[in-house]
Amino acid sequence: MMTTAARLLLITLLLGSQNTLSATLGDDGLHKQEWFSLTFRDVAEDMAEAEEEGKRLAIVFEQAGCIYCNKMHETVLKDSEVVSYINQHYKVVQYNLYGDEEVTDLDGEVLTEKTAARKWGIMFTPTWLFLPEQSDGIEHVGIAAVGTMPGVFGKGTFLDLFTWVHEKGYAGEEDFQRYHARRITERQASGNGDESFD
Repeated sequence: MMTTAARLLLITLLLGSQNTLSATLGDDGLHKQEWFSLTFRDVAEDMAEAEEEGKRLAIVFEQAGCIYCNKMHETVLKDSEVVSYINQHYKVVQYNLYGDEEVTDLDGEVLTEKTAARKWGIMFTPTWLFLPEQSDGIEHVGIAAVGTMPGVFGKGTFLDLFTWVHEKGYAGEEDFQRYHARRITERQASGNGDESFD
């Protein structure tokens, strides 16, 4: 018969061996993922670097104390399939909704994170902005973005939007809502669909 101490040790070992990804809380109160890119927040430069890496640029706005940001980090950004897909196809840069770090917009205007948020129409956290592969340098990020995801969603919606942008669905006939509905139906038909996923 196994003792209580032995059971606790076994549970600890089993939980420790699972593929769990976790964020740390930064000095600014934002959750930090080790795979987030640290940059000078020059959006055109970040886009060029992402392109050199064969990726797209995604910007995520968060704020200290945001319960929805916490939920995102504790659910979908802990999922190894989601993180693997993002790492393969995206360079992610985190912005603070109320931050004072300098940002250079695509149109060349120098802002702070908080003034960039206002200019780009960010009103909620978390909000993801998906940038085009290239920019003409005339439009600001809020106009140039090919997709936006305000809020936290389940794994299916989250991964479907990242996939739709990567596959350039925004340039085709199937808008995201139709794409997502089709993907849900496909997952259900294959036996991989459930409410917790989407």
